[in-house]
Amino acid sequence: MASEILRQIKERFGNQPFRVRDAVDAGIRRHLLYRLRDEGLLLTISRGVMQPADSEPAMYNEFAALAARAPHATICLNSGLSYWDLSDELPAAIDLAVARGAHWPKIDTPATRLHRFAAATFALDRLRQHTDAGEAFWIYSAERCIVDAMRLQRIAGRDVVLSALQRYMRGDNADPLRLTELARRLGGAAQMTRALEVILA
Repeated sequence: MASEILRQIKERFGNQPFRVRDAVDAGIRRHLLYRLRDEGLLLTISRGVMQPADSEPAMYNEFAALAARAPHATICLNSGLSYWDLSDELPAAIDLAVARGAHWPKIDTPATRLHRFAAATFALDRLRQHTDAGEAFWIYSAERCIVDAMRLQRIAGRDVVLSALQRYMRGDNADPLRLTELARRLGGAAQMTRALEVILA
């Protein structure tokens, strides 16, 4: 019985994190999911999110767990800077953006910091990325992470932002025009222009 339920789960979700609600909607009884968890065949990786225990641990699997719990949320700010290798900081909590006015589920684990971004520009430079195990999550581009961190320095930290901007500008794909364009659309254009002038001087 357990192996049959596990087979159904893997047919539907593969080895990726899945919401208990989605499994129940697919016809799998809730009590059977918890039985598989108690038998060590499923792992609870966040509230209401499970994954087969034999799944390979993936880099950034916490991002994938959050994507399963909050599919429309987006990794941002310091967590995004770290992902794009623009910061050596390991944030104590994952920075997660939701569109202002959108529903936000309660998330206990992994630790998160919620940020509400304007709905009109929420999708701007939002990218779908994958863990090394193929699990999908949303994250802002490196440029958007820098611009958001610049305009929200009180949250991201001024030193973190300036270091990230310097590291970005040393990279082969640096695009200062894209940074200023994003800053114009999102806010903080004057700050970004001044910072770029100092770095490029």
